[in-house]
Amino acid sequence: MVRLIALALAMGAAAPVHAQAVNDYPTNARAEYVFACMATNGQTRDMLDRCSCAIDQIAEVLPYDGYVEAETVLRMQQTTGERAGMFKSMPQLTNVVADLKRAEAEAEILCF
Repeated sequence: MVRLIALALAMGAAAPVHAQAVNDYPTNARAEYVFACMATNGQTRDMLDRCSCAIDQIAEVLPYDGYVEAETVLRMQQTTGERAGMFKSMPQLTNVVADLKRAEAEAEILCF
C-alpha cells in the first residue's frame, strides 16, 4: 500500500514537468490567437472556450518555434513583391505551413 501511494505521488510530481515541456507557448501568443479566432468566429463565451481549446490543441501538436515560423511564412506570403515570391516557392517553408495547417485541422475537429 505504501508503495502504491509513493508511486502515485511520484506520478503526480512528474505530471507538471511534462505539462511545462509541452506548454511552451507564451500567454500573449495564446491570447493573440484567441482574439483573432473570436474576431473571425464570434465574440461569445462559447467561442472563447472553443478558440482557447484550439490553441491548446495546436500547442500540443506543434512546438512554439514551429508555430512562429509558420505564422511568419503565412504573413510574408500575403505581402507583394520579391519577398512574397521567395516565401511561396521554397519547399521547406511549404512543409512548415503544412504542419500548422494539420495542427489547426486537428484542433478544428476536437474543439469546433
